[in-house]
Amino acid sequence: MIDYERYSWWKVILTFNGSVLPNILGRLGTLTLFSIMVCAINDDVLSLFNNKLPTLNPIGHTILGTSLGLLIVFRTNSSNSRYWEGRSHWGMMVNTCRSLTRIAKTYCTNAGDFATMIIAYVVCVKENLRGTKNFNMLTSLLSGKQYEKMIAASNPPSIIALYLSGLIKKEFDKGQITAQIAERMEEQVIKLLDSQGGCEKILKTPLPFVYASLIKQLLFIYLYTLPFVLASEMDWATPLVVAVVGFGMLGIEEAGVEIENPFGMQLNDLPLEKICETISFDVTSISKD
Repeated sequence: MIDYERYSWWKVILTFNGSVLPNILGRLGTLTLFSIMVCAINDDVLSLFNNKLPTLNPIGHTILGTSLGLLIVFRTNSSNSRYWEGRSHWGMMVNTCRSLTRIAKTYCTNAGDFATMIIAYVVCVKENLRGTKNFNMLTSLLSGKQYEKMIAASNPPSIIALYLSGLIKKEFDKGQITAQIAERMEEQVIKLLDSQGGCEKILKTPLPFVYASLIKQLLFIYLYTLPFVLASEMDWATPLVVAVVGFGMLGIEEAGVEIENPFGMQLNDLPLEKICETISFDVTSISKD
């Protein structure tokens, strides 16, 4: 996630990294070159035969543009909802980790063990969501046997959640906590798993292909026929107008694509490293106080 100055208008406008430009520049350049080619044919080739491109009625593009705008807005809103839902699940994970550590510190004798396992859990969730599964950093947090069992599992975070439940049972068996406190702690573990499941739902349920393909197909048709509508009226101003329209439509669509999966490592994705660092710092502090 890019932390930018919200009130610095010009700085935001002129920033290249993190904008949609790096991703659409190739498509935008191709579209502009195509528009230049259409104008060149109209002025330099057809003029040799005393012809011009026929003037097309723009009503078709007006209707198609309206429908396309609604589809793009739908796509952007869907992606933004997924992004915010993902952030909400991680926010809940932060709160739950703090609550579980606080209860462990108050009632249990092994709050440090809980803190270590909680840190391992959130890091494991982060790596699992990203598909990188770089669990080497967990070797210092888990025992050899725990680590081997975790990496062999189809869903590694759920194994660490099992270890958390094991810590709760251990305290209950020692008589350190009552059944009521154990139940409260298990509720926190369940909340962690619920948040993880919510993130996995977002990750594994992309925008239906029928919408994604339709938007791209209509964008292609609309933008690559637009020069034929404008060339006879606007002549060499056509490439500039097409480039501006293309930047708007391709840019809005690309913004939706970029935030559809908020758990990746692109500049605009959720700052999962920072969130994990926050959880690590907080639970460690609580367990030591």
